[in-house]
Order: sequence, then structure tokens, then C-alpha cells
Amino acid sequence: DAEYAEGVSLPDMDLELLHDPEDELLCANLMDVVQATLGRAPLGAKRCSRLLMPAQLQEQVRTELLRLACSEPCGLRGALLDLCVEHGKACHDVGHIAADPAVVPTFQLTLVLRLDSRLWPKIQGLFASGPAFAPLKLSTGFRVIKKKLYSSEQLLIEEC
Repeated sequence: DAEYAEGVSLPDMDLELLHDPEDELLCANLMDVVQATLGRAPLGAKRCSRLLMPAQLQEQVRTELLRLACSEPCGLRGALLDLCVEHGKACHDVGHIAADPAVVPTFQLTLVLRLDSRLWPKIQGLFASGPAFAPLKLSTGFRVIKKKLYSSEQLLIEEC
């Protein structure tokens, strides 16, 4: 409808296209799995820490995952998500999640979360001694690396 399109600005149309109800629901479920995975993250030798994702970080990650998935043939269902937590110069792999195990993955997202830098002194002692499950808060800054699995396009790195 040409008449309909005239009254809608282009940014409004883009936002409508980005909101796939199926992807929204899948993303909410995926964020629950991310939270559960972070809740039992192995950060040191034989040590686990409960990593807490602030609400602001959850919302930013959710928005970014949906944005990166909107151009994919299967949407978010085709995502493989690798979770990493960075602290100091080290990057710890904490989990691998298939958004929809029934779908052949079309792209891989590596979500690199950071520990809140104000916690670094507390973390240093975590590896030597301390409680087995110490809750640690994540910073609101993160990085997402997107790699298409069906083409030879270069990596897309988003810093948030």
C-alpha cells in the first residue's frame, strides 16, 4: 500500500520489521538460559561463581541479539551463542548455547561480558580461597562478535 507507507517514517517501518514475536519470545528464553549459565560459571580451577547480570545489561544484550538476528535467514533461531567473561587480560569461556537446537545454525554470536572493574580486588582472592559460590556483578559494557556460518563475510564486532 503506497498510501500506508507515505504516513510512516522509515525509522518507524524499520522498528516494525525488527519486532518478530517469535524472536522476542525466543530471546526472552535465551536470556533465561544465559542467566542460568552465568549462575554456574566456572571462572577458576574447580571454582564456580554466580555471575549477576544487571537489568540494564540484560536489556542491552537482548536488544543487541535481536538486532543482529534480524538480517539472518532463520532469525534468532539460527544463532549459536558463545558466552565469555573477561576479567583482567583473561577471557573465560563459560558456555555454549544453541538458540534453537532443532535449527541448523546460520550464525555464531560470541558475547563477551566483563566483570565490574570495582570487584577486581575481591576476585583475585577468589582463586586461592573463599566461598565456592561468591556472587559477582557484571559490568554493563560488553562486546558481541558475529560470524556468519554460511558465507565468507568478515566478522562483525559490536562494542557496547
